[in-house]
Amino acid sequence: MAIVTTSKDLDALTMVVVADFKADVERVWQLWADPRQLERWWGPPDWPATFTRHDFVPGGESRYHMTGPDGEQPGGYWRMTAVDAPNGFTLEDGFTDDDGNPVPGEPVVLEARLSRKDGGTRMTLTNTFASAAQLQQMVEMGMEEGLAGALGQIDELLAERAA
Repeated sequence: MAIVTTSKDLDALTMVVVADFKADVERVWQLWADPRQLERWWGPPDWPATFTRHDFVPGGESRYHMTGPDGEQPGGYWRMTAVDAPNGFTLEDGFTDDDGNPVPGEPVVLEARLSRKDGGTRMTLTNTFASAAQLQQMVEMGMEEGLAGALGQIDELLAERAA
């Protein structure tokens, strides 16, 4: 996998990550659609994710938590606003409380697009924030590094399925 670019645009309130994979679009789509595969790469290596719900359809919701090195388990939710298999999706991404309920506040909007590129797949992830303060907060929380670490785990998963 190669992260081609990572960019932040404070005026547009976006962070865009573009990565290329040596697998077809349908295979890369399964990394998002199948919660057991998603758990193997969503989150940096030292913060693995566990999905307790994954309804990957328009209007569907997912619930997950990540487990940190010291056992902490912050939770998150996704609310799917559009799903166009295998080309992409849009979702709202936010935090949950200890009971798995969304906490008040503006979610980040994640738009994922998958396209064919040089015999493989280009994944473009566009995160749109409600404000410059929210973008800054997520950067300070390590979002860029976390995405890079998460995406860096995908090649190994793709290689397993190819073998």
